[in-house]
Amino acid sequence: MVQPRVWPGRPYPLGATWDGGGVNFALFSEHASGVDLCLFDRPGDGRAAATIRLHERTNHVWHCYLPDARPGQLYGYRVDGPYAPHEGLRFNPAKLLIDPYAKAISAILRGSDVFYGYDLKSEHGDLSRSDLDSAGAMPKAIVVETAFSWNDDAPPRVPWAKTIIYECHVKGMTMLHPGVDKSLRGTYLGLASDPIIEHLQSLGVTTLELLPLHHFVDDSALVRRRLRNYWGYNSIGFFAPEARYATGSLGEQVAEFKTMVRRLHRAGIEVILDVVYNHTAEGNEFGPTLSLRGIDNPTYYRLDPADRRAYVDFTGCGNSLNTRHPRALQLVIDSLRYWVLDMHVDGFRFDLAPVLARTEHDYDRLSSFFAILHQDPVLSQVKLIGEPWDLGPGGYQVGNFPNGWAEWNDKYRDTVRRFWRGEEGRIPELASRLSGSSDLYQLSDRGPNASVNFVTCHDGFTLHDLVSYERKHNRDNGEENCDGTDDNRSRNWGHEGKTDLPHVVRMRERMQRNFLATLLFSQGVPMLSHGDEIGRTQRGNNNAYCQDNEIAWVDWSLDERRANLLAFTRRLLAILRAHPTLRRRKFFNGNVDSSGIKDVVWLRRDGAEMTAADWAERANHVLGMLIDGRAVGDRDERGRLIVSETLLLLLNGGSRSCHFSLPSRDTPGIWHEIINTVRSGHRIIRTPAINLVAHSLVLLRFTSAKREAPATEDS
Repeated sequence: MVQPRVWPGRPYPLGATWDGGGVNFALFSEHASGVDLCLFDRPGDGRAAATIRLHERTNHVWHCYLPDARPGQLYGYRVDGPYAPHEGLRFNPAKLLIDPYAKAISAILRGSDVFYGYDLKSEHGDLSRSDLDSAGAMPKAIVVETAFSWNDDAPPRVPWAKTIIYECHVKGMTMLHPGVDKSLRGTYLGLASDPIIEHLQSLGVTTLELLPLHHFVDDSALVRRRLRNYWGYNSIGFFAPEARYATGSLGEQVAEFKTMVRRLHRAGIEVILDVVYNHTAEGNEFGPTLSLRGIDNPTYYRLDPADRRAYVDFTGCGNSLNTRHPRALQLVIDSLRYWVLDMHVDGFRFDLAPVLARTEHDYDRLSSFFAILHQDPVLSQVKLIGEPWDLGPGGYQVGNFPNGWAEWNDKYRDTVRRFWRGEEGRIPELASRLSGSSDLYQLSDRGPNASVNFVTCHDGFTLHDLVSYERKHNRDNGEENCDGTDDNRSRNWGHEGKTDLPHVVRMRERMQRNFLATLLFSQGVPMLSHGDEIGRTQRGNNNAYCQDNEIAWVDWSLDERRANLLAFTRRLLAILRAHPTLRRRKFFNGNVDSSGIKDVVWLRRDGAEMTAADWAERANHVLGMLIDGRAVGDRDERGRLIVSETLLLLLNGGSRSCHFSLPSRDTPGIWHEIINTVRSGHRIIRTPAINLVAHSLVLLRFTSAKREAPATEDS
């Protein structure tokens, strides 16, 4: 390469920006003494085709403009300055660094000894700087052409009250699907292929929540065990879609990601990204130097005030992003805006979100992070979901996020699991979770849709395994079964793991139906974990973060049992869509309205309303929830009062069947059993009580004799 022409350029925007005539490069580093921009011809090159010393520096931003550069140009940075770990400075020009604002990265990044900024063989550890050049092994940033034919793409903008989230993994969803072209399996384009979209539409899914797609790292420990980071919670590029999910040539991951979003939008499906801004793949002081550490360590990371060699770790991953610093916070906000404006995503689920809102130590719901999002005209209009806990002091913040946020509600998960495994004393909290968790969200003036309800997710047992294993079986992870939680709140119903015992299999199938029905008939936003609707198993592994193989991939083969579970799930979701009573925007108040009707009544097995003594009865495992359709309290888009049918949800989490008396109504009518997890089909109830079988759930619909029942999807 001939030494390119170099013009001064501009300090904004950060990153590499193609303007149609050339490329502007801009990199922030407050503490660096020098910055070299290195241009490469091929991804695996260890020697730069051209090295450009940056002389322009504006407000700590080093910049230049190359009129001869074009999209597709490979590049990286070498940043010079003091190597003084005790002062928090870890500059090492021997290490090629990824631009934090890179829109694409050339290859999968797998851990290597050459990436470490210190001498691994030295007795002084990270205090001794390494002179090994990392350029040959380091993937390169790519200058991206941002133009894309979005045509008439428009976000579906599904209201929260109608949102049904489906958490899934791009590769895991598609690798074993027989209907997906083999060339597309494991890719963005595979996820947006017709067979996957048709499956999602058949369920009624409105919103895909995708496991992390920011470019991430297979760290050295996994590489040594011949494993990979499957989940992706190890980010190094907050703007770059992960290259391993692309089918095309160098840099095509950007266009293929956009194509995926466009196709899903055309199908009416939103795309939410699970994002990891709380830490990066560079780990603690003994981790590799890949990007931020070598560019400006004390700016981008929280360092221990007592010893700036060490990192503050609220994440359990070695470091925490320093969002107290304006430039680190800018990195996060710029990334979020990019994914909405340029990549057209519809929202975000924030991993370990309290880290982003911490002051020196404590979580602050009035932090700059929340304030900026709330006032931003773009980001304030997308779906924002927090994982409301981290590992720092006071890190459990369920219910304590600001207005405008939804939260993963693990209290819902734990309560429902405990109830269905038969634990005593769970009825009062179960009622709170079924009705939207007002105890958690009402004080912040939020409604039931602040609660993202889930029974399973990527982390932990699948639904099939939740009813098949009482112990984790994680030896394939290579950590001697020491990883993953031991507190699964699961039950195997008589046998640990796979079995053909008919009575065990039947009970497990029923329990899966119980969990799914409970989830989809609870107030709040339901989230399904991919494959649970067809009984996906991970063979008892409750921490499949490193299992990029058939352990974690969805097996789409359907025998009769799996097909029946899929049909049952579709029916549940059709009922959910058909009944506004199941997806209220406001909490129940339990009071009588102007017509003398209570919006919700909690019933005991004799059909009478629960008393204080009933709520205190720890041995009780039976609960009825009567939702009167005349008192929904919600209005449609035109302000008209929504009237729905009355529903009665009955749950028996105990080991004994009972007779449950149906409540009397002030108008004549008929009760219809529309869901019973013990048997299939729809039937009219002609008796004053029903037999509520042990470990079962029943949903009934009341049709007044005064009018003909409206046609609904569950009829």
